[in-house]
Amino acid sequence: MILLELFWSFFQIGLFSIGGGYAALPLIQQQAVDLHGWLTMTQFTDIMTIAEMTPGPIAINSATFVGIQTAGIPGAVIATLGCIFPSCVIVLCLSYIYRKYKDLRVLQGILGGLRPAVTAMITSAAVTMVIMAFYGQRTLPADPGAIDPVAVVIFAAGLLVLQLKNVDPIKVMACAGAAGALIYMAL
Repeated sequence: MILLELFWSFFQIGLFSIGGGYAALPLIQQQAVDLHGWLTMTQFTDIMTIAEMTPGPIAINSATFVGIQTAGIPGAVIATLGCIFPSCVIVLCLSYIYRKYKDLRVLQGILGGLRPAVTAMITSAAVTMVIMAFYGQRTLPADPGAIDPVAVVIFAAGLLVLQLKNVDPIKVMACAGAAGALIYMAL
């Protein structure tokens, strides 16, 4: 039964995550944390971090990690298949339609309308993850002074380096992880 639930959940995520892996994060959170309770929010954040650091698309990596956490290797395979199956079918259909009708204004209008919605989904996931990193919970606490200053400094430093220098993001992530390990072990 759990394998069927995993397949169906990630089938829905694969079907409705227009805009890529980051746009799927709120959907994965809703399915894995809120609806089914397969993961806690802390586990979800950890899995998203690992999924981001590992090679491959974040949504597929997330499906694999949630599946393995929930039902072992069979869960990983089923969740991953559920996530990619709708995309394969949709891409085949859309590529045919796009090639045939790419010059129509209606199609250009549809694509233009989807961009802001996808941006909102990505921003929502980013805000939730920033709040989780700074406060250790999904929502802003009643006491805004409960912020983790180490997390804020690491975040700000990483953001500045990425925006101002042409540095490989993997190096920034490695340095942030090393800094976090050193600082938190010293505290």
